[in-house]
Amino acid sequence: MEKTKILYVEDEPYLGKIVKESLESRGFEVRMEADGLAALPAYRAFQPHICVLDVMLPKKDGFSIGQDIRALDAHIPIIYLTAKNQTEDVLKGFRSGGNDYLRKPFSLEELIARIHNLLQLAQGQPRTSSTASPDEFPIGRYTFNLIRYELRLGDQVQKLSHREAELLRILAEHCNQTVQRRDILKRVWGDDSFFNSRNLDVYIKKLRDYLREDDSVEIITLKGVGYHFSVSR
Repeated sequence: MEKTKILYVEDEPYLGKIVKESLESRGFEVRMEADGLAALPAYRAFQPHICVLDVMLPKKDGFSIGQDIRALDAHIPIIYLTAKNQTEDVLKGFRSGGNDYLRKPFSLEELIARIHNLLQLAQGQPRTSSTASPDEFPIGRYTFNLIRYELRLGDQVQKLSHREAELLRILAEHCNQTVQRRDILKRVWGDDSFFNSRNLDVYIKKLRDYLREDDSVEIITLKGVGYHFSVSR
């Protein structure tokens, strides 16, 4: 069976060695590059299943590399690694084609979990367990029931309106992906008028409030683009 191939671009030798060896110990085949300019030729030659890109790289930054790779393959998962904490840098990563990001320092277990999650999504595999109902699925620590319009966390049950449930369904269907604002408006409200756009802002705020008990779940606003629904575990 072919190993899952990871293109890993990192210019810190010590960190790169640890991450590469850890991934290889889990059965991945890893090609590591330390130079931003070497990343795209490596991608073409290696044909990876997923890319893990540091943002701060010599000669060419990770965001630019991600854009180049995304132009060649619209579906390959891309994870950015960044030491920056500013929201704008995170948003820039998503705009440049990233599916997920990790802030340094990060745990190797979390990186591996996110890699597995994105690979499952890319292969179209369901994120639900074999015992889960087809009408419900997990969102972090929550369980979302599509039929009953319920969001559950332990013994707590939040009833959702029809539009709240439809909005959450769309976001959950695109877990760790970006959804265009206009696409949401047309699916939930039927058109992207200014009035409905303001309604969408209110509903997003409500969903954030409903999901606030789990820090691994985040609805990130990409100004002028849409939303990125991030679930890290």
